[in-house]
Formats: sequence, C-alpha cells, structure tokens
Amino acid sequence: MKHFAVFRTPQTILYGRESFRQIGEEVALRGQKALIVSDQVMTSLGYVKECQEFLEQKGVVSEVYTGVESEPKDDYVSEGLVLFQNTNCDIVISLGGGSCIDTAKAIAVLAKNGGYIGDYRGNRTIAEKDPIPHLAIPTTAGTGSEATDVTVITNTTTDVKMMIKQPAFMPVVAIVDPLLSISSPKQVTAATGIDALSHAVEAYLSKRAHPMTDAMALSAMKLIINNIRSAYSDGENLDARESMSLGALQAGMAFTNASVCLVHGMSRPIGALFHVPHGFSNAMLLPAVLEYSKESCTDRLADVGRLFQPETDASLSNEEAAELAVACIKNFCASLEIPNMKEWGITEQVYQSAISKMAADALDSGSPANNPRLPTQAELEELYQICYDYQFTSPERVQSYAQQEGEN
Repeated sequence: MKHFAVFRTPQTILYGRESFRQIGEEVALRGQKALIVSDQVMTSLGYVKECQEFLEQKGVVSEVYTGVESEPKDDYVSEGLVLFQNTNCDIVISLGGGSCIDTAKAIAVLAKNGGYIGDYRGNRTIAEKDPIPHLAIPTTAGTGSEATDVTVITNTTTDVKMMIKQPAFMPVVAIVDPLLSISSPKQVTAATGIDALSHAVEAYLSKRAHPMTDAMALSAMKLIINNIRSAYSDGENLDARESMSLGALQAGMAFTNASVCLVHGMSRPIGALFHVPHGFSNAMLLPAVLEYSKESCTDRLADVGRLFQPETDASLSNEEAAELAVACIKNFCASLEIPNMKEWGITEQVYQSAISKMAADALDSGSPANNPRLPTQAELEELYQICYDYQFTSPERVQSYAQQEGEN
C-alpha cells in the first residue's frame, strides 16, 4: 500500500438469531428515552411494538416515528427531528430497511449539530459535535447501512439524492438479527440481495480498496453468491437468511471504507426521479456497468468470477473469469426476476428527457470517480440508454413479466 488506510465500524455489532432481544440492554446503557424511526410495514408486522416491549423491560420509554416511506427524504428527517426534540428523547433507534436507518442517521446528527441535512453534503458543514447515540436494526439483508458512515437523503426541492459521508453518521450499535428478515417478500429479498452484492463488488473494484476492505468484500460476495437463491426461493430458510444478513453487514463495512463506484452514482438519480427503490435500481444497473468497466479491472473482476465457479479456478484465464462474473450476475438478475427500467414501468419518453440530468447528478455525487473506468458525461448518458431496456432476462421472461403486471 502506498498510503495508510482507514477502517471504521460501529462501536458494537451484535449479529445472529435473537440478537434483536438485546436492544433494551444496549439502549439502557446509553439513554433513557428513545425515538424509534420506522415505517408502517414494521408496525403492521409487530416489530415496532416488540421493540418497545424490549425497551420497557429495561426501563426505557419510547416515542415512535413511522413516516418513512420507500426512499428517505429530507421531509422525513425534519418531521422525525421535531418529534425527537418535542418529546425530549435522548437516543435514536432505527428499525427497518436502509431508508429508516438513513433517516435516523440524519436525525441523530442534526439533533446535536443543527442545520439542514443538505448542508453536510460534500463536507460543506462538518458535524463537530458527537451525534445522539443511534442503534441501527436492519430488517432486510441488503443496504448494510447499519455499518456505514453514509446517509443518502433526497432533497425534495431539487429531486437530488444527496450522498453524505462523515464519521458522525456511523451508528454506535448495529444489531443484525436474521429472524427479522424472514418477513421480507421475495421481490425485496432479491433486490436487497443484489444491492448487497453490488456493495461488495464495487468495494472490491474501487480505486480506494485496501486489504481490510478486500477481506470483507470477498467474504460478503461468497456468502451472498452461495445463499441468495435459497433465501429467495425459501424465505423460511434460516441458514440462508443468516448468511445473507452477515454478507450484507460485511458488504456495508467494505464499501463504507472503500467507497462505492459507478453503479451507485447512476442509481441515486433513478431513485430520486422515478422513485425506484435503491436495491432495484442497483440491480438494474450492475451487469451493464460491469460490462462497461471490465477492461479496466479484468484481474479483480476475475476474482469475482471464480467465486461463482470455484471448481474452474485453474482452468480459466483472467479474461474468461471476468466474463464469467458478468455472465453469472446477469443470470442472477434473471433468475431473481429483476426487471429492467422499461419493465418496471418507467415511460421511455420521460426517461429519455431525464438522462442528461441523471448523468450530471451521477457525476456530481462523486462515486463514479472511484470506478476502475472513469466515465464522461456522454458515456454516462449512453449507459443510461443501454440500461433502460437491458436484457439480462430472456425475451420470454420479459413477456411473462409484462403479463404478470397486466394481471395485477
């Protein structure tokens, strides 16, 4: 290594079955009144009530904010912050997917440092005061946000997803219980699983990768590759769910320290403008972006290919193994029924009119600069064109998907 590296994680990580039950004990060490940031799905599943009961057992009272919907917005941050302040809470718990966790991160920082969340983008404002303690509990195996110092919040005025990275956004505690992911529907399991895979792949290919992030990324990829189909086809398979949760956690630790690349840079504008959940938009982009980047990262992408078919390790050249990686990820997207943007229902004319803005916003996010191959504005616009109706699925599958949508 030519330069020193940094590796940041939460102070405490609890993972494995039944780890959720420790939330009361962990919160009681740090506060007396908690704001639980969650959503209506978690409420309907009973997870919010269960969390409150665990807190009560340790003498901790709680308030609940469940206004988060799909992608996190600055409105949710403002609403949650007002509730936090008006009810005199002193600790934040996030319970749900990445949107809930990212919203809670912003609340925890602003509660002590003030301002608008967008002020912290690009380090224009630095969170100099320690944030309110934040305990993150993911219910999907995907975003890895429970172990990152990044929050992504949509500016509702400009329709830009703001990627904000500072040490203050790192949760103090991450509790990763695979039992909570059993409730994830098949589509969510697929999208969040490919999201986690893209985190690990991009962390490994990033120009900022180093030996610590490589170890986490490779381990995460192996866990996800070997278990995602089982978790998708049989949601009750606890062994697969546990492996996916651990893989997503490791991928989060990898990418927060090595950074993501072009997939995420392109994904955020799609989420902001067309409200495609982050996991799906990453999955829609990953194969095409890897094809674009392949010649600039052949050796590293070959390592990924050999994880898919380790028995062929000695027989494949690096070029062949890199091709294998792209082919296998395409196959994953097809077998997990990931739609492209056309199949998702994004109108082509509206999409075409947004391409220039999306490409500019992607470059402005900074993530593409970490990619092995650095794209120009024109190349990004071409990639967006390709990805609109990208065929990682067969023509038969496209027709089937369209029929299913018509029946719904």
